[in-house]
Amino acid sequence: MDSRQPRYVISNLRERPEFCDVVADRIWQAWWKDAGHPLSRVHDHMQEMLDERPLPFGLVAHEEGRYLGSCLIIECDLEERPQLAPWVAAVWVDPEYRSRGVGRTLVRRGERAALDLGHDAVYLCALPEKCSFYQDLGWRPVEEGVGPHGLTVLSRSRES
Repeated sequence: MDSRQPRYVISNLRERPEFCDVVADRIWQAWWKDAGHPLSRVHDHMQEMLDERPLPFGLVAHEEGRYLGSCLIIECDLEERPQLAPWVAAVWVDPEYRSRGVGRTLVRRGERAALDLGHDAVYLCALPEKCSFYQDLGWRPVEEGVGPHGLTVLSRSRES
């Protein structure tokens, strides 16, 4: 077997709900904790990922029972742009698993899953210093300097 081949698996959280707590923790630590939001609020949002509606849902990368990373596919990730939907959001890979293609695979799978639901485009927002990661995956900037964090909105469409 080629040692460069990924050994991890990407699963829908609906199929692997045991990862919900760790996904909630990573999201809280990365984006919500410093904003003063309680971890319980993120846990509540994670429960929405498990119901049968098409959106929202989560993807988790795991290897032999270990969490590697995750992303969410949600209706809206930027209150300043509620007309845009759906979004790939909360892309996270634990530091020790970065540079293995996990983040790229999560983003590509999230993008494909959102488009497969019949949407013509999918969006994400990123800090300017993170944009090149997404642009290398074919995402194109739609708008820059959005909201208090100066985020860039990027998009992928069926045609791209």
